[in-house]
Amino acid sequence: MQDIKELQNKLAKPSKVVITTHDKPDADALGSSLGMANYLLKLGHEVTVITPSDYPAFLHWMKGNDKVKIFTEEDPNDCRQWIEEAALIFCLDFSVLSRINELGEMVRAASGYKVNVDHHLDPEDFADFRYWSTQAAATCELCYQLIVDLGHNNLIDKDIAECLYAGIMTDTGGFRHPNTTKNVHEVVAKLIEKGADNSRVAKNIYDRNSLNRLRFIGYALSENMQVLPEYRVAYFAITEEELARYESKTGDTEGLVNYALSIEGVTLAGLFKEADGKVKISLRSIGDFPANELAAKYFNGGGHKNAAGGRVEKSLSETIEYFKSILPEYANQLEDEYKKL
Repeated sequence: MQDIKELQNKLAKPSKVVITTHDKPDADALGSSLGMANYLLKLGHEVTVITPSDYPAFLHWMKGNDKVKIFTEEDPNDCRQWIEEAALIFCLDFSVLSRINELGEMVRAASGYKVNVDHHLDPEDFADFRYWSTQAAATCELCYQLIVDLGHNNLIDKDIAECLYAGIMTDTGGFRHPNTTKNVHEVVAKLIEKGADNSRVAKNIYDRNSLNRLRFIGYALSENMQVLPEYRVAYFAITEEELARYESKTGDTEGLVNYALSIEGVTLAGLFKEADGKVKISLRSIGDFPANELAAKYFNGGGHKNAAGGRVEKSLSETIEYFKSILPEYANQLEDEYKKL
Protein backbone atom coordinates (compact mmCIF):
# COMPACT_ATOMS: atom_id res chain seq x y z
CA MET A 1 0.00 0.00 0.00
CA GLN A 2 1.11 3.60 -0.60
CA ASP A 3 1.85 6.11 2.14
CA ILE A 4 -1.55 7.26 3.30
CA LYS A 5 -0.41 10.69 4.52
CA GLU A 6 -0.85 12.31 1.12
CA LEU A 7 -4.46 11.17 0.94
CA GLN A 8 -5.05 12.32 4.51
CA ASN A 9 -3.82 15.76 3.53
CA LYS A 10 -6.09 15.82 0.48
CA LEU A 11 -9.10 14.93 2.63
CA ALA A 12 -8.28 17.45 5.36
CA LYS A 13 -10.00 20.30 3.53
CA PRO A 14 -13.63 19.97 2.34
CA SER A 15 -13.62 19.57 -1.43
CA LYS A 16 -15.75 18.53 -4.38
CA VAL A 17 -15.53 14.73 -4.70
CA VAL A 18 -16.75 12.34 -7.39
CA ILE A 19 -17.05 8.60 -6.80
CA THR A 20 -17.50 6.21 -9.70
CA THR A 21 -17.59 2.46 -10.17
CA HIS A 22 -17.88 -0.11 -12.93
CA ASP A 23 -20.61 -0.69 -15.50
CA LYS A 24 -23.67 -2.54 -14.20
CA PRO A 25 -22.68 -2.11 -10.55
CA ASP A 26 -23.13 -5.04 -8.19
CA ALA A 27 -23.38 -4.88 -4.39
CA ASP A 28 -19.62 -4.51 -3.94
CA ALA A 29 -19.46 -1.69 -6.47
CA LEU A 30 -22.44 0.25 -5.16
CA GLY A 31 -21.80 -0.67 -1.53
CA SER A 32 -18.24 0.63 -1.67
CA SER A 33 -19.36 3.76 -3.54
CA LEU A 34 -22.17 4.69 -1.16
CA GLY A 35 -20.22 3.54 1.90
CA MET A 36 -17.38 5.89 0.96
CA ALA A 37 -19.81 8.65 -0.06
CA ASN A 38 -21.53 8.60 3.32
CA TYR A 39 -18.14 8.63 5.05
CA LEU A 40 -16.81 11.56 2.98
CA LEU A 41 -19.99 13.54 3.59
CA LYS A 42 -19.24 13.26 7.30
CA LEU A 43 -15.88 14.89 6.62
CA GLY A 44 -17.68 17.85 5.06
CA HIS A 45 -17.00 17.09 1.39
CA GLU A 46 -19.46 17.71 -1.43
CA VAL A 47 -19.88 14.22 -2.85
CA THR A 48 -21.52 12.86 -5.99
CA VAL A 49 -21.64 9.20 -7.02
CA ILE A 50 -21.77 8.64 -10.79
CA THR A 51 -22.36 5.17 -12.20
CA PRO A 52 -21.86 4.31 -15.89
CA SER A 53 -25.21 2.49 -16.04
CA ASP A 54 -28.21 1.45 -14.00
CA TYR A 55 -28.09 -1.33 -11.42
CA PRO A 56 -30.46 -3.82 -9.77
CA ALA A 57 -33.42 -2.58 -7.76
CA PHE A 58 -32.39 -4.83 -4.86
CA LEU A 59 -29.55 -2.37 -4.18
CA HIS A 60 -31.75 0.72 -3.98
CA TRP A 61 -32.14 0.50 -0.19
CA MET A 62 -28.61 1.79 0.47
CA LYS A 63 -28.40 5.27 1.97
CA GLY A 64 -27.64 7.83 -0.73
CA ASN A 65 -29.05 5.76 -3.59
CA ASP A 66 -31.57 8.50 -4.40
CA LYS A 67 -28.74 10.93 -5.16
CA VAL A 68 -26.71 8.66 -7.48
CA LYS A 69 -26.25 10.03 -11.00
CA ILE A 70 -26.67 7.28 -13.61
CA PHE A 71 -24.69 8.44 -16.64
CA THR A 72 -26.98 6.82 -19.22
CA GLU A 73 -29.97 8.61 -17.67
CA GLU A 74 -28.33 12.01 -17.06
CA ASP A 75 -27.18 14.93 -19.16
CA PRO A 76 -23.65 13.80 -20.17
CA ASN A 77 -22.41 17.37 -19.86
CA ASP A 78 -23.55 17.53 -16.24
CA CYS A 79 -21.56 14.40 -15.38
CA ARG A 80 -18.56 15.71 -17.34
CA GLN A 81 -18.70 18.97 -15.42
CA TRP A 82 -18.76 17.17 -12.08
CA ILE A 83 -15.72 15.12 -13.04
CA GLU A 84 -13.83 18.12 -14.43
CA GLU A 85 -14.46 20.18 -11.30
CA ALA A 86 -13.79 17.44 -8.74
CA ALA A 87 -10.74 17.90 -6.52
CA LEU A 88 -10.77 14.16 -5.78
CA ILE A 89 -12.07 11.27 -7.87
CA PHE A 90 -12.56 7.90 -6.15
CA CYS A 91 -12.52 4.96 -8.59
CA LEU A 92 -13.91 1.93 -6.79
CA ASP A 93 -14.10 -1.78 -7.66
CA PHE A 94 -12.43 -1.60 -11.08
CA SER A 95 -8.82 -1.74 -12.19
CA VAL A 96 -8.94 -0.29 -15.73
CA LEU A 97 -10.73 2.82 -16.96
CA SER A 98 -12.46 0.96 -19.80
CA ARG A 99 -14.70 -0.63 -17.13
CA ILE A 100 -16.53 2.70 -16.69
CA ASN A 101 -17.29 3.10 -20.40
CA GLU A 102 -17.49 6.73 -21.58
CA LEU A 103 -16.66 7.97 -18.10
CA GLY A 104 -13.20 6.44 -18.46
CA GLU A 105 -11.74 9.08 -20.74
CA MET A 106 -13.41 11.83 -18.72
CA VAL A 107 -11.68 10.56 -15.59
CA ARG A 108 -8.37 10.11 -17.40
CA ALA A 109 -8.45 13.72 -18.62
CA ALA A 110 -9.57 15.18 -15.30
CA SER A 111 -7.11 17.14 -13.16
CA GLY A 112 -8.52 15.89 -9.85
CA TYR A 113 -6.51 13.66 -7.50
CA LYS A 114 -7.47 10.10 -8.40
CA VAL A 115 -7.89 7.37 -5.79
CA ASN A 116 -8.28 3.74 -6.88
CA VAL A 117 -9.56 1.21 -4.34
CA ASP A 118 -9.85 -2.26 -5.83
CA HIS A 119 -9.13 -5.98 -5.54
CA HIS A 120 -8.95 -7.04 -9.20
CA LEU A 121 -5.87 -8.17 -11.09
CA ASP A 122 -3.64 -6.08 -13.36
CA PRO A 123 -4.54 -2.50 -12.39
CA GLU A 124 -4.03 0.21 -14.97
CA ASP A 125 -1.65 2.97 -13.88
CA PHE A 126 -4.11 5.90 -13.82
CA ALA A 127 -4.41 6.69 -10.11
CA ASP A 128 -2.43 9.08 -7.91
CA PHE A 129 -3.17 6.90 -4.88
CA ARG A 130 -3.88 3.17 -5.13
CA TYR A 131 -5.28 1.14 -2.25
CA TRP A 132 -5.23 -2.25 -3.89
CA SER A 133 -4.98 -5.89 -2.88
CA THR A 134 -6.00 -9.06 -4.68
CA GLN A 135 -6.02 -10.74 -1.27
CA ALA A 136 -9.14 -8.78 -0.31
CA ALA A 137 -12.43 -10.56 -0.90
CA ALA A 138 -14.21 -7.34 -1.80
CA THR A 139 -13.57 -3.68 -2.45
CA CYS A 140 -15.89 -3.00 0.51
CA GLU A 141 -13.40 -4.85 2.71
CA LEU A 142 -10.66 -2.50 1.49
CA CYS A 143 -12.87 0.57 1.96
CA TYR A 144 -13.43 -0.40 5.58
CA GLN A 145 -9.70 -0.77 6.13
CA LEU A 146 -9.00 2.51 4.33
CA ILE A 147 -11.38 4.43 6.59
CA VAL A 148 -9.71 2.83 9.62
CA ASP A 149 -6.22 3.63 8.30
CA LEU A 150 -7.28 7.23 7.73
CA GLY A 151 -8.04 7.38 11.45
CA HIS A 152 -11.81 7.61 11.14
CA ASN A 153 -13.09 4.30 12.49
CA ASN A 154 -15.31 6.37 14.80
CA LEU A 155 -17.18 7.79 11.78
CA ILE A 156 -18.46 4.41 10.59
CA ASP A 157 -22.16 4.30 11.44
CA LYS A 158 -24.99 1.87 10.71
CA ASP A 159 -25.59 3.17 7.17
CA ILE A 160 -21.92 3.02 6.16
CA ALA A 161 -21.54 -0.38 7.82
CA GLU A 162 -24.53 -1.86 5.96
CA CYS A 163 -23.27 -0.61 2.58
CA LEU A 164 -19.87 -2.20 3.20
CA TYR A 165 -21.36 -5.39 4.67
CA ALA A 166 -23.47 -5.87 1.52
CA GLY A 167 -20.43 -5.87 -0.78
CA ILE A 168 -18.46 -8.28 1.38
CA MET A 169 -21.43 -10.63 1.75
CA THR A 170 -22.10 -10.86 -1.97
CA ASP A 171 -18.49 -11.02 -3.19
CA THR A 172 -17.91 -13.97 -0.86
CA GLY A 173 -21.06 -15.69 -2.10
CA GLY A 174 -22.75 -15.33 1.27
CA PHE A 175 -19.45 -16.25 2.98
CA ARG A 176 -19.21 -19.54 1.07
CA HIS A 177 -16.38 -18.85 -1.41
CA PRO A 178 -12.69 -19.61 -0.71
CA ASN A 179 -12.04 -15.86 -0.39
CA THR A 180 -13.91 -15.88 2.93
CA THR A 181 -10.82 -15.37 5.08
CA LYS A 182 -10.27 -14.80 8.77
CA ASN A 183 -10.03 -11.09 8.01
CA VAL A 184 -13.41 -11.13 6.26
CA HIS A 185 -15.06 -12.53 9.39
CA GLU A 186 -13.25 -10.02 11.58
CA VAL A 187 -14.28 -7.09 9.40
CA VAL A 188 -17.95 -8.10 9.18
CA ALA A 189 -18.00 -8.64 12.95
CA LYS A 190 -16.79 -5.05 13.38
CA LEU A 191 -19.40 -3.82 10.89
CA ILE A 192 -22.11 -5.57 12.89
CA GLU A 193 -20.73 -3.89 16.01
CA LYS A 194 -21.14 -0.59 14.16
CA GLY A 195 -24.83 -1.34 13.64
CA ALA A 196 -25.04 -3.34 10.40
CA ASP A 197 -28.18 -5.48 10.48
CA ASN A 198 -26.87 -8.55 8.65
CA SER A 199 -30.33 -10.14 8.41
CA ARG A 200 -31.82 -6.97 6.90
CA VAL A 201 -29.02 -6.66 4.34
CA ALA A 202 -29.37 -10.30 3.28
CA LYS A 203 -33.15 -9.98 3.03
CA ASN A 204 -32.92 -6.87 0.85
CA ILE A 205 -30.42 -8.42 -1.54
CA TYR A 206 -31.47 -12.06 -1.75
CA ASP A 207 -35.19 -12.05 -0.98
CA ARG A 208 -36.68 -9.22 -3.05
CA ASN A 209 -37.64 -11.11 -6.21
CA SER A 210 -40.28 -10.04 -8.67
CA LEU A 211 -42.71 -12.70 -9.84
CA ASN A 212 -41.31 -12.36 -13.39
CA ARG A 213 -37.76 -12.98 -12.18
CA LEU A 214 -38.75 -16.19 -10.39
CA ARG A 215 -40.63 -17.39 -13.46
CA PHE A 216 -37.62 -16.54 -15.62
CA ILE A 217 -35.31 -18.53 -13.34
CA GLY A 218 -37.72 -21.48 -13.49
CA TYR A 219 -37.74 -21.30 -17.28
CA ALA A 220 -33.96 -21.00 -17.50
CA LEU A 221 -33.41 -24.02 -15.25
CA SER A 222 -35.98 -26.24 -16.93
CA GLU A 223 -35.65 -25.22 -20.58
CA ASN A 224 -32.40 -23.37 -21.16
CA MET A 225 -29.61 -24.86 -19.07
CA GLN A 226 -27.23 -27.19 -20.88
CA VAL A 227 -24.83 -29.66 -19.28
CA LEU A 228 -21.70 -31.09 -20.94
CA PRO A 229 -20.72 -33.90 -18.55
CA GLU A 230 -17.72 -34.91 -20.67
CA TYR A 231 -16.13 -31.54 -19.81
CA ARG A 232 -17.75 -31.00 -16.39
CA VAL A 233 -19.34 -27.83 -17.76
CA ALA A 234 -22.84 -26.38 -17.57
CA TYR A 235 -24.13 -23.16 -19.09
CA PHE A 236 -27.08 -20.94 -19.93
CA ALA A 237 -27.49 -19.19 -23.30
CA ILE A 238 -30.10 -16.46 -22.87
CA THR A 239 -31.53 -14.59 -25.86
CA GLU A 240 -32.91 -11.06 -25.90
CA GLU A 241 -36.31 -12.51 -26.78
CA GLU A 242 -36.28 -14.69 -23.66
CA LEU A 243 -35.33 -11.72 -21.50
CA ALA A 244 -38.12 -9.64 -23.05
CA ARG A 245 -40.65 -12.44 -22.59
CA TYR A 246 -40.15 -12.26 -18.82
CA GLU A 247 -39.80 -8.46 -18.76
CA SER A 248 -36.30 -8.91 -17.40
CA LYS A 249 -34.79 -5.97 -15.53
CA THR A 250 -31.18 -5.19 -14.65
CA GLY A 251 -30.09 -7.73 -12.06
CA ASP A 252 -32.64 -10.41 -12.95
CA THR A 253 -29.92 -12.76 -14.24
CA GLU A 254 -27.74 -12.07 -11.18
CA GLY A 255 -26.66 -15.34 -9.60
CA LEU A 256 -28.17 -17.53 -12.32
CA VAL A 257 -24.79 -18.94 -13.31
CA ASN A 258 -24.33 -20.23 -9.76
CA TYR A 259 -27.21 -22.66 -10.23
CA ALA A 260 -25.23 -24.30 -13.03
CA LEU A 261 -22.09 -24.40 -10.90
CA SER A 262 -24.00 -26.08 -8.08
CA ILE A 263 -24.68 -29.19 -10.19
CA GLU A 264 -22.83 -32.22 -8.91
CA GLY A 265 -19.93 -32.97 -11.24
CA VAL A 266 -19.59 -29.44 -12.70
CA THR A 267 -16.27 -27.56 -12.49
CA LEU A 268 -17.02 -24.63 -14.80
CA ALA A 269 -20.31 -22.80 -15.39
CA GLY A 270 -21.19 -20.07 -17.85
CA LEU A 271 -23.93 -17.57 -18.54
CA PHE A 272 -24.07 -16.20 -22.08
CA LYS A 273 -26.51 -13.31 -22.42
CA GLU A 274 -27.45 -11.63 -25.69
CA ALA A 275 -27.73 -7.83 -25.68
CA ASP A 276 -27.51 -5.20 -28.43
CA GLY A 277 -25.69 -7.38 -30.94
CA LYS A 278 -23.13 -8.53 -28.37
CA VAL A 279 -22.89 -11.36 -25.89
CA LYS A 280 -22.03 -10.77 -22.26
CA ILE A 281 -20.33 -13.70 -20.56
CA SER A 282 -20.15 -14.65 -16.88
CA LEU A 283 -17.98 -17.58 -15.83
CA ARG A 284 -17.76 -19.33 -12.46
CA SER A 285 -15.48 -22.17 -11.44
CA ILE A 286 -14.52 -24.31 -8.47
CA GLY A 287 -11.11 -25.11 -7.01
CA ASP A 288 -8.12 -23.75 -8.84
CA PHE A 289 -9.61 -23.69 -12.31
CA PRO A 290 -8.77 -20.19 -13.66
CA ALA A 291 -12.02 -18.81 -15.08
CA ASN A 292 -10.29 -15.43 -15.38
CA GLU A 293 -7.57 -16.80 -17.66
CA LEU A 294 -10.14 -18.38 -19.97
CA ALA A 295 -12.15 -15.13 -20.01
CA ALA A 296 -9.06 -13.07 -20.81
CA LYS A 297 -7.76 -15.40 -23.51
CA TYR A 298 -11.00 -15.94 -25.41
CA PHE A 299 -13.62 -13.40 -24.36
CA ASN A 300 -11.87 -10.02 -23.99
CA GLY A 301 -12.41 -10.22 -20.26
CA GLY A 302 -10.90 -11.12 -16.93
CA GLY A 303 -11.72 -11.01 -13.25
CA HIS A 304 -11.03 -13.31 -10.33
CA LYS A 305 -9.88 -16.91 -10.52
CA ASN A 306 -13.32 -18.34 -9.74
CA ALA A 307 -15.49 -15.47 -10.98
CA ALA A 308 -14.81 -13.78 -14.29
CA GLY A 309 -16.52 -12.27 -17.28
CA GLY A 310 -16.15 -10.95 -20.77
CA ARG A 311 -17.92 -9.68 -23.86
CA VAL A 312 -17.77 -10.58 -27.55
CA GLU A 313 -19.28 -9.10 -30.71
CA LYS A 314 -20.67 -12.33 -32.07
CA SER A 315 -24.12 -13.85 -32.28
CA LEU A 316 -25.22 -15.95 -29.33
CA SER A 317 -25.07 -19.18 -31.37
CA GLU A 318 -21.58 -18.33 -32.65
CA THR A 319 -20.41 -17.59 -29.11
CA ILE A 320 -21.69 -20.91 -27.80
CA GLU A 321 -20.02 -22.85 -30.60
CA TYR A 322 -16.81 -20.94 -29.96
CA PHE A 323 -17.03 -21.75 -26.25
CA LYS A 324 -17.56 -25.44 -26.96
CA SER A 325 -14.62 -25.47 -29.36
CA ILE A 326 -12.16 -24.37 -26.66
CA LEU A 327 -13.31 -26.84 -23.99
CA PRO A 328 -11.13 -29.75 -25.22
CA GLU A 329 -8.11 -27.58 -24.39
CA TYR A 330 -9.21 -27.54 -20.74
CA ALA A 331 -10.72 -31.03 -20.46
CA ASN A 332 -7.97 -32.55 -18.33
CA GLN A 333 -7.73 -29.52 -16.07
CA LEU A 334 -11.50 -29.44 -15.53
CA GLU A 335 -11.48 -33.12 -14.65
CA ASP A 336 -8.49 -32.80 -12.34
CA GLU A 337 -9.99 -29.90 -10.41
CA TYR A 338 -13.18 -31.82 -9.78
CA LYS A 339 -11.27 -34.83 -8.49
CA LYS A 340 -9.46 -32.66 -5.94
CA LEU A 341 -12.70 -31.95 -4.10
